[in-house]
Amino acid sequence: FCAGKYDYDLVVIGGGSGGLACSKEAAQFGKKVAVLDYVESSPKGTKWGLGGTCVNVGCIPKKLMHQAALLGGAIKDAQRYGWTIPSPITHDWLTMASAVQDYIRSLNWGHRVQLQDKKVKYLNLKGSLMDGHTVRAESKTGKESVLTAGNIVIATGGRPKYPTHIPGSLEYGISSDDIFWLKESPGKTLVVGASYVALECAGFITGIGVDASVMVRSIPLRGFDQQIACLVTDYMESYGTKFHWKCSPSKVEKLETGRLLVSWTDLDSGKEDQDIFDTVLWAVGRAPETRALNLEKVGVKTNRETGKIIVSADEATSVPHIYAIGDIADGRPELTPTAIQAGKLLARRLFGKSTELMDYDCVPTTVFTPLEYGSVGLSEEEAVRRHGEDSIEVFHAFYKPLEFTVAERDASQCYIKMVCLREGAQRILGFHFTGPNAGEVIQGFALAIKCGATYTQLITTVGIHPTSAEEIVKLHITKRSGLDPTVTGC
Repeated sequence: FCAGKYDYDLVVIGGGSGGLACSKEAAQFGKKVAVLDYVESSPKGTKWGLGGTCVNVGCIPKKLMHQAALLGGAIKDAQRYGWTIPSPITHDWLTMASAVQDYIRSLNWGHRVQLQDKKVKYLNLKGSLMDGHTVRAESKTGKESVLTAGNIVIATGGRPKYPTHIPGSLEYGISSDDIFWLKESPGKTLVVGASYVALECAGFITGIGVDASVMVRSIPLRGFDQQIACLVTDYMESYGTKFHWKCSPSKVEKLETGRLLVSWTDLDSGKEDQDIFDTVLWAVGRAPETRALNLEKVGVKTNRETGKIIVSADEATSVPHIYAIGDIADGRPELTPTAIQAGKLLARRLFGKSTELMDYDCVPTTVFTPLEYGSVGLSEEEAVRRHGEDSIEVFHAFYKPLEFTVAERDASQCYIKMVCLREGAQRILGFHFTGPNAGEVIQGFALAIKCGATYTQLITTVGIHPTSAEEIVKLHITKRSGLDPTVTGC
């Protein structure tokens, strides 16, 4: 086909990481491309510009606020290292939030300029499907227009869920869509949930000196290695974040003072309890943004349980010429870099004669909790499930980052675990690291593991001294041996 038959060769619904990457890549092939991006404001009224969750209410502001918290810790350490710090040390939320928000606005602008440079048409309109080649676009004022396209890519991502069965949850709570755009400190905060979003938010709130509690119904960091997840929460507890384990909120009420009275049930004892907070932050998962897309009418199949769009290995939906990438696609990791790569590869297959599929195996990721947790490959539980306990060998070590020594910081949760096959050269199946700069550490090792590295190759690697990462290439104690895995000496 050629664009002559349609208005565009490609229309992308959703201007987040995946949608922008796909549209810009398609335009490089000289194709006529349009991106529709429209942000429905959160129940609290927060809205933002082009760029999607990661840029506006996700990874970017999260990492910057995590950095603000790390700097607070560094100031405490600095005194042990001889710096004279006038006390008391105070943190101003507005200064931090304004700087973060200014940076986000600069990114919104940058995305618009990039689309213009690459000759991608940006439309601030809400898109829905009419058929395999037609998109209805609606403006803020409700004015409708129709676009036709050779191909359509859905990249609308997800939005935070609210537990609407809990009275007061929607009226008085906020979500990660709001926390980064608050004009003033959230004050005493209850974070409900134990996802990485919950723990990261509670972590930086505690880190800037604000009272934060986390309410956990079942387990922390579901889907991640559970031994490591518990080290992360142990560190957070020692660092000042309070945890209400095995508890479920039952209602949120607003007091005359404007503060929030939260009632909850202890799931083990059945006892009721309550406390007063300034802010309740729901971090109980994300739901795919499919409601307005008109999927059923067009015949795009979704997973009944998750609500996400069912896709094949080449990101195709059940309707020809309609594709889905990123968080909206069922069974895909909810991560920005996978959406970007999937979007680029899809555009190359559609318009550039490529056949390369996105490989979702061994995707590295990092949780930016106060003690960072980076991982790539299988958790120990998953490795055991796939290969059986007798077929895997786990090498591990508790280590102390050199930076922690003079500062006399507790390093009892700094830990490294490498899950390998037991036979032969012991191929590495999964790697987990908690400690400073976990993301920077894991990124390098991710390449090795993607290339099929073995434990034998790992231990012939020379370490960089004195770093935390070098402790990885010195791993030699197995869990099976029962020996103490604590690193001593240098």
